[in-house]
Amino acid sequence: MSPDLPAGVERRDFDGRERLATRGETVYGEPRDDGGWRAWDAGRSKLGAMLELGMDTGLDGGEGVLYLGAAAGTTVSHVADFAGPTYAVEFAPRPARDLLDVAASRSNLFPLLKDARAPETYAHVVESGLDCLIQDVATRGQAAVALRNRRFLASDGRFLAAIKARSEDVLEAPDDVFDGVLEELREEYEILDTRRLDRFHDDHLAVVAEPLESSGDDAR
Repeated sequence: MSPDLPAGVERRDFDGRERLATRGETVYGEPRDDGGWRAWDAGRSKLGAMLELGMDTGLDGGEGVLYLGAAAGTTVSHVADFAGPTYAVEFAPRPARDLLDVAASRSNLFPLLKDARAPETYAHVVESGLDCLIQDVATRGQAAVALRNRRFLASDGRFLAAIKARSEDVLEAPDDVFDGVLEELREEYEILDTRRLDRFHDDHLAVVAEPLESSGDDAR
């Protein structure tokens, strides 16, 4: 495990076990200590799993973030605990309502009931030049989503994704699915690291990348 965690993320003891933690209000029933640190459950968070596995996410703390696929706020709540302005895109109305509750105690978290496949619908709200684009969407065409949202990422920013094989194709072998997604991502991103997340999440591939210098901010 890497000691290089973002500022605002620490390893804390919960019930005799060291776990990742951020400081903030509880969201999904996770334990919280007297200092306000709450456990970050890697089994419920792909980004948490990436950090647990020691991947170099490039996160330092205080970043401007666009989070695609925020769902009810499990992971993005932890991100908002240590990041700067955090835009959280979620398409489904039911989890989006829960996300609004999460944002009530986090002034830097901005929920958006939008479709990550259509960034033009929130381009007037989300600032450009963000430090990090985090993607965890359960939809076919995950690479296309990443390419379309590239416009919000700074030239030296970081792209972090959890690719879901079964969302792309339930019959194709996950490794073949991952190869196809990575090939498409390479149109606009340099892939820095990949890691299977099977220890925490079946049939998921974690991706760390940065935008290619030649990548434009064209509307796709």
